[in-house]
Amino acid sequence: MRIGRKLGYFFCAAVITLLAASCENDLKDVEKISSQKAALPVDRSTGVELTYSDSAEVKAKLLAPELLQYNTANPYYEMNKGVTIIIYDENQQETSRITADKGLRRQNEKIVELRNNVVVVNKKGETFKSEELIWNENTRRCYSNKLVSITTANQTIYGTSFWAPEDFSYYEISQSTGSFNVSEDKL
Repeated sequence: MRIGRKLGYFFCAAVITLLAASCENDLKDVEKISSQKAALPVDRSTGVELTYSDSAEVKAKLLAPELLQYNTANPYYEMNKGVTIIIYDENQQETSRITADKGLRRQNEKIVELRNNVVVVNKKGETFKSEELIWNENTRRCYSNKLVSITTANQTIYGTSFWAPEDFSYYEISQSTGSFNVSEDKL
C-alpha cells in the first residue's frame, strides 16, 4: 500500500510540474510576442490633413480619418480607414481627386500605394476606377497593374493596367476594350 501511495504522490507531482512548465513556456512566448509588438514605434493620429509642397508651392493634400506612422529604419504611414488625395496645379486649382479604402505611404521612396475601391476624378470629370493605384511623387506619375475602368462623358474604357501623370490629364491603357467614339476627321 505504501508503494502505491508513494507512486500516486510521485505521479501527481510529475503532472503538476509538467503543467507548470508548459504554462511558463506559454507565458514566456506571450511576453516575447508582446515585447516585439511594443518595440515597433507607432504614432496614431486622427483627422489628418498632410500638405505636400515643393519650393513653397502646394502640390497635394492627403486627408485621412486615421493615420498610423511607423518610425522604423524605412518609415511609412498606413491609412486603413480611408484616404483622399487632392492634387493641385501651379495655380492652386484642383486637377484630380483620389479616394481609396486603404493607403500606404513609403516616406523614403516617396511612393503612395492605394488599395481597394480606388476612384480618381480628374478636372475633365473623367472617372478612373481600380483596386490599386501607385502614386510616385518623384516622377509625378500614377499607375496600376490591376484592371481599370475609365468613364468619360460618352464612353467607358476597360484595361488591364494604365499610367497617367498625377493630374490625370492624359493616360495610357494596356489591352483596352470598350466602345470608342471616333470622329470622321480622325479616320
